[in-house]
Amino acid sequence: MGLKNNLHNLKEKYKGTKMAPAFNAIHTFLYLPNETTHNGTHIKAADDLKRTMNTVIMAMVPCLIFGMFNAGYQHNVAFGTGSVISGGLFSAEFWSLENLLIGAWKILPILVVSYGVGLLIEFIFAVIKKHEVEEGYLVTGMLVPLIVPVDIPLWMLAVAVAFGVVIGKEVFGGTGMNILNPALTIRAFLFFAYPTWMSGDKVWVEGAVKQDQLIAAGEKLDAISGETILGSLAQNKEAGYDVMDMFFGFIPGSVGETSTLLVLLGGLFLIFSKIGSWRIMLSSVLGALVMGLIFNGVVSSGWITESSKFYGLMSTEFWHHLLIGGFAFGTVFMATDPVTASQTNKGKWIYGFLIGFISILIRVFNPAYPEGVMLAILLMNVFAPTIDHYVVQGNVKQRMKRLKAKTA
Repeated sequence: MGLKNNLHNLKEKYKGTKMAPAFNAIHTFLYLPNETTHNGTHIKAADDLKRTMNTVIMAMVPCLIFGMFNAGYQHNVAFGTGSVISGGLFSAEFWSLENLLIGAWKILPILVVSYGVGLLIEFIFAVIKKHEVEEGYLVTGMLVPLIVPVDIPLWMLAVAVAFGVVIGKEVFGGTGMNILNPALTIRAFLFFAYPTWMSGDKVWVEGAVKQDQLIAAGEKLDAISGETILGSLAQNKEAGYDVMDMFFGFIPGSVGETSTLLVLLGGLFLIFSKIGSWRIMLSSVLGALVMGLIFNGVVSSGWITESSKFYGLMSTEFWHHLLIGGFAFGTVFMATDPVTASQTNKGKWIYGFLIGFISILIRVFNPAYPEGVMLAILLMNVFAPTIDHYVVQGNVKQRMKRLKAKTA
């Protein structure tokens, strides 16, 4: 109670000053607000926007912890100091303290930079515009470390976060007003501004980039490849991993996107807590499966031969697309963003289906960066209001027809 009282006293002391939003944000983040409404009819509930954001963060924490272990595991395997997993999810080779320490050493600074830069900008805008600090970046700050390569330079991340928060959200009016998902805006900035750090085959394994630089300088070292499954398939190579490895997440990739199992559990948690839309998740999966089936059918018909540069990804089993890359993570944690997604129930089905469909389409036909979920979600963010508009207009027309039928 001492900390709560001290924060409350500081909030009262600085009430009406420029720093009031900062102390109020810290107080309400840790504790429920002690203000109550006195008139009118209001919804009585124990949760608020901060509590909702914290629920989403809790759904992502297992992905973060797994990402730390996986970062260390991929490092040790690539450098020959660790053994390949034998024993599935409960393998001692994976859940070792050494793997955790290596991963934490690389990932925790990314987390600190993400939250540090993003919240600093949020506080600055709150002070300048004289409003309360908005809670929207709480989830974005956790998303960003999970969707970037483990070896991303921290200064690049800081620049991207600043761009994403200012250009992707604040210029539109802040939380609830943005038309693009801020986390995906940050990743898109990194992709277009620093493409080699988002699509290179070395960036997915800790230390592999430095190793590559030493080789270029003339050092006699074994070459390290941190190529993802999508990168291999885009070059018509074998994936090199079995289905269970892909499902559990024992593969190179962005920090928190590799484990489909944990993403699935996080999605179920969000659905159970009624925060994530099951319609968007399910329709995205259906859209991806349909596009995958179309490509498999094209390959089976003989229209695409093994000599084609698209053969590797087009011939991949249609349902494997759900297990590789960032599709599952994007579908669960970013496509369902309530601010940028469609709001109507029918619109959610259309919105989600098109995300899944376009994700696989871009993945196959963009070999330079074979990952389509980021661009697909950003594209559908732009069209979400249009989808809702036509859904609403369709409902209005149906009601008008029923009204005319009754009055005729």
